[in-house]
Amino acid sequence: MLLAVATNQPVTGTQREARTTPILSPGPMVYAMALILLVEDDRNIAAALARALTDAGHVVRPVGQAAQALKIVTQERPDLVILDLGLPDIDGTDALRMMRTVSDVPVIVATARRSEADIIALLSAGADDYVTKPFSGGHILARISAVLRRARTTTEQAPTTITVGELVIKPRQRRAELRGEPLQLTRREFDVLAYLAERVGQVISRRELMNQVWNQARIGEEQTIDVHISWLRRKLGETAAKPRFLHTVRGVGVMMVDPQ
Repeated sequence: MLLAVATNQPVTGTQREARTTPILSPGPMVYAMALILLVEDDRNIAAALARALTDAGHVVRPVGQAAQALKIVTQERPDLVILDLGLPDIDGTDALRMMRTVSDVPVIVATARRSEADIIALLSAGADDYVTKPFSGGHILARISAVLRRARTTTEQAPTTITVGELVIKPRQRRAELRGEPLQLTRREFDVLAYLAERVGQVISRRELMNQVWNQARIGEEQTIDVHISWLRRKLGETAAKPRFLHTVRGVGVMMVDPQ
Protein backbone atom coordinates (compact mmCIF):
# COMPACT_ATOMS: atom_id res chain seq x y z
CA MET A 1 0.00 0.00 0.00
CA LEU A 2 1.10 3.58 -0.69
CA LEU A 3 0.17 6.49 1.57
CA ALA A 4 0.73 10.26 1.29
CA VAL A 5 -0.57 13.62 2.40
CA ALA A 6 -2.00 16.31 0.12
CA THR A 7 -0.76 19.72 1.22
CA ASN A 8 -0.25 23.04 -0.50
CA GLN A 9 3.52 22.39 -0.69
CA PRO A 10 5.31 20.00 -3.03
CA VAL A 11 5.23 16.44 -1.75
CA THR A 12 8.70 14.93 -1.39
CA GLY A 13 7.81 11.50 -0.06
CA THR A 14 7.84 12.25 3.70
CA GLN A 15 4.97 10.46 5.44
CA ARG A 16 2.75 12.54 7.76
CA GLU A 17 -0.35 11.77 9.78
CA ALA A 18 -3.54 12.14 7.72
CA ARG A 19 -6.59 10.39 6.32
CA THR A 20 -5.49 8.16 3.50
CA THR A 21 -6.78 5.94 0.73
CA PRO A 22 -4.89 2.85 -0.45
CA ILE A 23 -3.58 2.70 -3.99
CA LEU A 24 -1.80 -0.22 -5.59
CA SER A 25 1.99 -0.09 -5.73
CA PRO A 26 3.28 0.64 -9.24
CA GLY A 27 6.10 -1.90 -8.85
CA PRO A 28 9.73 -1.37 -9.78
CA MET A 29 9.19 0.73 -12.92
CA VAL A 30 11.49 3.78 -13.22
CA TYR A 31 10.42 7.15 -14.65
CA ALA A 32 12.32 10.39 -15.23
CA MET A 33 11.57 12.91 -12.47
CA ALA A 34 8.99 15.56 -13.35
CA LEU A 35 7.20 18.37 -11.51
CA ILE A 36 3.56 17.27 -11.54
CA LEU A 37 0.66 19.54 -10.62
CA LEU A 38 -2.04 17.37 -9.05
CA VAL A 39 -5.46 19.06 -9.11
CA GLU A 40 -7.77 16.98 -6.90
CA ASP A 41 -10.12 18.22 -4.16
CA ASP A 42 -10.60 14.83 -2.47
CA ARG A 43 -7.79 14.76 0.11
CA ASN A 44 -7.81 10.97 0.40
CA ILE A 45 -7.40 10.43 -3.32
CA ALA A 46 -4.85 13.23 -3.59
CA ALA A 47 -2.82 11.80 -0.71
CA ALA A 48 -2.66 8.29 -2.13
CA LEU A 49 -1.93 9.45 -5.65
CA ALA A 50 0.74 11.91 -4.49
CA ARG A 51 2.54 9.12 -2.66
CA ALA A 52 2.46 6.86 -5.72
CA LEU A 53 3.97 9.65 -7.81
CA THR A 54 6.68 10.56 -5.31
CA ASP A 55 7.62 6.91 -4.87
CA ALA A 56 8.20 6.86 -8.64
CA GLY A 57 10.60 9.81 -8.29
CA HIS A 58 8.34 12.71 -9.25
CA VAL A 59 7.85 15.99 -7.36
CA VAL A 60 4.16 16.65 -6.72
CA ARG A 61 2.41 20.00 -6.22
CA PRO A 62 -1.11 19.15 -4.98
CA VAL A 63 -3.96 21.71 -4.98
CA GLY A 64 -7.70 21.39 -4.51
CA GLN A 65 -9.10 24.21 -6.67
CA ALA A 66 -8.92 25.18 -10.32
CA ALA A 67 -8.02 28.79 -9.54
CA GLN A 68 -4.94 27.63 -7.62
CA ALA A 69 -3.99 25.34 -10.48
CA LEU A 70 -4.22 28.10 -13.10
CA LYS A 71 -1.96 30.32 -11.01
CA ILE A 72 0.65 27.59 -10.58
CA VAL A 73 0.60 26.68 -14.27
CA THR A 74 1.54 30.25 -15.21
CA GLN A 75 4.04 30.86 -12.40
CA GLU A 76 5.76 27.53 -11.77
CA ARG A 77 5.47 25.87 -15.21
CA PRO A 78 5.01 22.22 -14.15
CA ASP A 79 5.99 19.42 -16.52
CA LEU A 80 2.55 17.81 -16.39
CA VAL A 81 -0.90 18.33 -14.86
CA ILE A 82 -3.26 15.66 -13.54
CA LEU A 83 -6.69 17.30 -13.52
CA ASP A 84 -9.81 16.06 -11.76
CA LEU A 85 -13.04 17.33 -13.30
CA GLY A 86 -15.18 17.58 -10.15
CA LEU A 87 -13.58 20.67 -8.63
CA PRO A 88 -15.43 22.91 -6.14
CA ASP A 89 -14.78 26.30 -7.79
CA ILE A 90 -14.69 25.78 -11.57
CA ASP A 91 -15.85 22.86 -13.70
CA GLY A 92 -12.82 20.82 -14.69
CA THR A 93 -13.54 21.03 -18.42
CA ASP A 94 -13.80 24.81 -18.22
CA ALA A 95 -10.59 24.91 -16.18
CA LEU A 96 -8.88 22.85 -18.89
CA ARG A 97 -9.96 25.32 -21.58
CA MET A 98 -8.72 28.22 -19.45
CA MET A 99 -5.42 26.42 -18.88
CA ARG A 100 -4.98 25.99 -22.62
CA THR A 101 -5.16 29.76 -23.17
CA VAL A 102 -2.02 30.30 -21.09
CA SER A 103 -0.02 27.07 -21.34
CA ASP A 104 0.71 24.05 -23.48
CA VAL A 105 1.64 21.91 -20.46
CA PRO A 106 0.62 18.25 -20.95
CA VAL A 107 -2.64 17.49 -19.13
CA ILE A 108 -4.02 14.09 -18.10
CA VAL A 109 -7.65 14.26 -17.03
CA ALA A 110 -8.88 11.95 -14.24
CA THR A 111 -12.59 11.40 -14.71
CA ALA A 112 -15.46 9.11 -13.83
CA ARG A 113 -17.08 9.94 -17.17
CA ARG A 114 -16.88 7.03 -19.55
CA SER A 115 -19.08 7.85 -22.55
CA GLU A 116 -17.44 8.33 -25.93
CA ALA A 117 -18.98 11.80 -26.27
CA ASP A 118 -17.50 12.91 -22.93
CA ILE A 119 -14.04 11.61 -23.81
CA ILE A 120 -14.11 13.29 -27.23
CA ALA A 121 -15.17 16.57 -25.57
CA LEU A 122 -12.25 16.35 -23.11
CA LEU A 123 -9.69 15.68 -25.84
CA SER A 124 -11.15 18.50 -27.93
CA ALA A 125 -10.89 20.84 -24.95
CA GLY A 126 -7.14 20.22 -24.81
CA ALA A 127 -6.51 17.07 -22.76
CA ASP A 128 -3.48 15.05 -23.84
CA ASP A 129 -4.79 11.85 -22.26
CA TYR A 130 -7.31 10.64 -19.69
CA VAL A 131 -7.81 7.94 -17.09
CA THR A 132 -11.16 6.76 -15.79
CA LYS A 133 -11.67 6.28 -12.07
CA PRO A 134 -10.83 4.09 -10.26
CA PHE A 135 -7.29 3.50 -11.49
CA SER A 136 -4.11 1.99 -10.05
CA GLY A 137 -0.80 3.69 -9.40
CA GLY A 138 0.83 1.63 -12.13
CA HIS A 139 -1.80 2.72 -14.64
CA ILE A 140 -1.43 6.45 -14.05
CA LEU A 141 2.38 6.19 -14.00
CA ALA A 142 2.37 4.45 -17.36
CA ARG A 143 0.15 7.20 -18.79
CA ILE A 144 2.41 9.91 -17.36
CA SER A 145 5.49 8.26 -18.84
CA ALA A 146 3.88 8.06 -22.30
CA VAL A 147 2.63 11.66 -22.27
CA LEU A 148 5.96 13.08 -21.07
CA ARG A 149 7.81 11.04 -23.68
CA ARG A 150 5.64 12.50 -26.46
CA ALA A 151 6.03 16.04 -25.10
CA ARG A 152 9.81 15.79 -24.83
CA THR A 153 10.11 14.30 -28.32
CA THR A 154 8.13 17.23 -29.73
CA THR A 155 10.43 19.73 -27.99
CA GLU A 156 13.54 17.95 -29.22
CA GLN A 157 12.22 18.00 -32.79
CA ALA A 158 11.52 21.75 -32.73
CA PRO A 159 13.91 23.76 -34.91
CA THR A 160 16.60 25.65 -33.03
CA THR A 161 16.05 28.90 -34.96
CA ILE A 162 13.48 30.20 -37.42
CA THR A 163 14.39 33.32 -39.39
CA VAL A 164 11.89 35.32 -41.42
CA GLY A 165 13.54 38.52 -42.62
CA GLU A 166 14.47 40.54 -39.54
CA LEU A 167 12.38 38.28 -37.30
CA VAL A 168 14.29 35.57 -35.42
CA ILE A 169 12.44 32.93 -33.39
CA LYS A 170 14.05 30.35 -31.09
CA PRO A 171 11.33 27.80 -30.24
CA ARG A 172 13.38 25.78 -27.74
CA GLN A 173 14.22 28.90 -25.72
CA ARG A 174 10.78 30.42 -26.44
CA ARG A 175 12.39 33.69 -27.51
CA ALA A 176 11.68 35.99 -30.44
CA GLU A 177 13.56 39.06 -31.66
CA LEU A 178 12.79 41.70 -34.26
CA ARG A 179 15.80 43.67 -35.57
CA GLY A 180 17.78 42.34 -32.61
CA GLU A 181 15.28 43.58 -30.02
CA PRO A 182 13.41 41.00 -27.90
CA LEU A 183 9.65 40.77 -28.38
CA GLN A 184 7.57 40.61 -25.22
CA LEU A 185 5.07 37.89 -26.14
CA THR A 186 2.57 35.93 -24.13
CA ARG A 187 2.83 32.14 -24.32
CA ARG A 188 -0.05 31.91 -26.78
CA GLU A 189 1.25 34.77 -28.93
CA PHE A 190 4.60 33.02 -29.16
CA ASP A 191 2.94 29.73 -30.11
CA VAL A 192 0.95 31.39 -32.91
CA LEU A 193 3.98 33.27 -34.21
CA ALA A 194 6.22 30.19 -34.22
CA TYR A 195 3.58 28.04 -35.90
CA LEU A 196 3.10 30.57 -38.71
CA ALA A 197 6.84 31.22 -39.08
CA GLU A 198 7.52 27.53 -39.63
CA ARG A 199 5.07 27.70 -42.55
CA VAL A 200 6.14 30.84 -44.41
CA GLY A 201 4.12 31.33 -47.57
CA GLN A 202 1.35 28.93 -46.50
CA VAL A 203 -2.17 30.14 -45.77
CA ILE A 204 -3.15 28.77 -42.35
CA SER A 205 -6.84 28.58 -41.56
CA ARG A 206 -8.32 29.65 -38.24
CA ARG A 207 -9.48 26.08 -37.66
CA GLU A 208 -5.93 24.76 -38.11
CA LEU A 209 -4.62 27.32 -35.62
CA MET A 210 -7.34 26.35 -33.15
CA ASN A 211 -6.51 22.65 -33.57
CA GLN A 212 -2.73 22.86 -33.59
CA VAL A 213 -1.97 25.83 -31.33
CA TRP A 214 -4.93 25.88 -28.96
CA ASN A 215 -5.31 22.07 -29.06
CA GLN A 216 -9.03 22.54 -29.48
CA ALA A 217 -11.38 21.54 -32.27
CA ARG A 218 -14.03 24.15 -31.54
CA ILE A 219 -15.92 26.01 -34.21
CA GLY A 220 -16.93 29.63 -33.70
CA GLU A 221 -13.71 30.81 -32.05
CA GLU A 222 -12.61 33.07 -34.93
CA GLN A 223 -12.59 36.11 -32.67
CA THR A 224 -10.00 34.50 -30.38
CA ILE A 225 -7.67 33.93 -33.34
CA ASP A 226 -8.25 37.43 -34.71
CA VAL A 227 -7.48 39.05 -31.35
CA HIS A 228 -4.15 37.23 -31.04
CA ILE A 229 -3.20 38.09 -34.62
CA SER A 230 -4.05 41.73 -33.88
CA TRP A 231 -1.83 41.70 -30.77
CA LEU A 232 1.00 40.12 -32.74
CA ARG A 233 0.72 42.73 -35.49
CA ARG A 234 0.98 45.50 -32.94
CA LYS A 235 4.16 43.98 -31.49
CA LEU A 236 5.60 43.42 -34.96
CA GLY A 237 4.98 47.09 -35.82
CA GLU A 238 2.36 46.54 -38.49
CA THR A 239 -1.39 46.82 -39.03
CA ALA A 240 -4.00 44.84 -40.94
CA ALA A 241 -4.15 47.67 -43.49
CA LYS A 242 -0.35 47.73 -43.90
CA PRO A 243 0.91 44.23 -43.12
CA ARG A 244 4.55 43.17 -43.33
CA PHE A 245 4.75 39.68 -41.83
CA LEU A 246 1.14 38.67 -41.20
CA HIS A 247 -1.16 38.83 -44.22
CA THR A 248 -4.85 37.98 -43.96
CA VAL A 249 -6.37 36.01 -46.82
CA ARG A 250 -10.03 36.95 -46.54
CA GLY A 251 -12.31 34.01 -45.89
CA VAL A 252 -9.39 31.57 -45.65
CA GLY A 253 -6.88 32.44 -42.94
CA VAL A 254 -3.54 34.13 -42.31
CA MET A 255 -0.13 33.74 -43.95
CA MET A 256 3.38 34.59 -42.72
CA VAL A 257 5.39 36.41 -45.40
CA ASP A 258 9.06 37.35 -45.57
CA PRO A 259 8.88 41.11 -46.18
CA GLN A 260 12.34 41.05 -47.76
